[in-house]
Amino acid sequence: MTGMGNPETWSLGEQDTVIAALDRAVAAHPDRVLLDFSGDLYTYKEVDTLATKLANALRALGVSKGQTVVTMLDNNIDAVVSWLAVNKLCAISVPINTALRGQFLQHQISDAATEIVICEAAYVDRVAQLTPQLATLKRVLYRDSLDVVPGSEIPLVPLDEHRGQDATPLMEKPEPSDLACIIYTSGTTGPSKGCMLSYNFMCSLARLQLRAGPATADDVTITPLPLFHMNALCVGILSNIMVGARVAIVPRFSVSKFWPEVRRSGATIASILGSMGGLLAQADDNVDMKACHGQIHTVRGNPFTEESKMIWRQRFGARQVGGNGYGLTEACVITSLPGGEYAAPGSSGKRIPEYDVRIVDDLDRELPTNTAGEVVVRPNHPDIMFMGYWNRPEETLKLMRNMWFHTGDIGKFDDDGFFYFVDRKKDYLRRRGENVSSFEMESAFAGHSDIEEVAVHAVPSDKGEDDVKVTAILNHGSDLTAEALFYWAVDVVPYYALPRYIEFRQELPKNPQGRVLKYLLRDEGKTADTWDLEDTDIKVSKR
Repeated sequence: MTGMGNPETWSLGEQDTVIAALDRAVAAHPDRVLLDFSGDLYTYKEVDTLATKLANALRALGVSKGQTVVTMLDNNIDAVVSWLAVNKLCAISVPINTALRGQFLQHQISDAATEIVICEAAYVDRVAQLTPQLATLKRVLYRDSLDVVPGSEIPLVPLDEHRGQDATPLMEKPEPSDLACIIYTSGTTGPSKGCMLSYNFMCSLARLQLRAGPATADDVTITPLPLFHMNALCVGILSNIMVGARVAIVPRFSVSKFWPEVRRSGATIASILGSMGGLLAQADDNVDMKACHGQIHTVRGNPFTEESKMIWRQRFGARQVGGNGYGLTEACVITSLPGGEYAAPGSSGKRIPEYDVRIVDDLDRELPTNTAGEVVVRPNHPDIMFMGYWNRPEETLKLMRNMWFHTGDIGKFDDDGFFYFVDRKKDYLRRRGENVSSFEMESAFAGHSDIEEVAVHAVPSDKGEDDVKVTAILNHGSDLTAEALFYWAVDVVPYYALPRYIEFRQELPKNPQGRVLKYLLRDEGKTADTWDLEDTDIKVSKR
């Protein structure tokens, strides 16, 4: 490749771990508040002690270095404490989406080969139903209480019985290069894959966020983002641990409750998704919003439209809006801008020194500026990219052609070095901040007895991400309606993956090899024969 990319050369860079960062913070300011859960406050020392006690309790249950622990928890103190406890054991944290059920849930628990799951009582039944298919699972610890404990082939035990009383510090500490976490990404041509992330990867993501949106010990970050995502863990919590700041974590996003919680918590930074920012920008005025004018100085999140950015600055008094960055689970953030720097409209920052980023054609030949091609990347420092896919070396190598990680995304750089995301080369969808696997969705819908063939694909949304469409061929003689199929799907797929659109056809467009041409279906979007959820009175529950 020619010299279009970064001139940086290989060097060690910064090396850190989650536990080392927490240890420094506890030593420096033990009594400062770290976490605020709707007014329930926890200091740095209190969080550290709770995590140490749980770590010792988990060790007594057999959890040791290199073992996976799956968590399926809502936004509460136990989600943070269990994550840190697993870190303290040098074990591997596997936080999974709380909306998972059925084969989606079975795949991730089985693939992680975990012996222990920590989950909410509300989700125990989902796990218990799968225990005959979960070969490695030995125990489920559930948070809160159950009126009736479901039948299960393995013990289902209250977490309260294993919070622990032993606060003896654990002497072995993780190394920056150790495997810290597995985050599952939605599969495109197969089931979801587990991205293996090191401790230093997570710390690097936090450091990069602080560069893009600086914070001090006087700041309070508010976030409704789920704690099973890297965004909330690293951007919401770890970056604030690094500067000794406070995090106000709300149970879930709510337009009506956002400003009252900002006012109550004294939040100065908001960590949200761009789609959330758009909804807040269009919401009606209220007393709390007006009282908080100018209180939020920085709003983190992507993607923000230029219109939403302007509204946040003018209406809410924010100074910095949007992340102006591009990244992915495997490669962290690879284009960005330091806080306050000018961003060209529609761009996602510039190459950063930590990564070498190029735009190439199908033969890996670098393309000139203003020409769209596949985004490829490699690190300039160790342990700032993913360690590969869990138990899938072939899948890892497939994306490392010529020793460059191939993102599967299409982008371009302009003459000033600004990066622009153009489209997705991969066959996945992005819905309400979640990646949706078309493969897993199609597998689920193919399980309906009336469906002969199905394609699940994106339809561009006017809200900035994707809407999900199911285009299917029914078995001969079927009288299945789109509405009936939707109600069936409620119990089969995660709420965020429920289709907005359903259409039944006689045939699907295919290439000579028999593969469905999803780009044609995507371009056709909502046709005259398409059922639209938004034209109905159906309300979707987030459970």
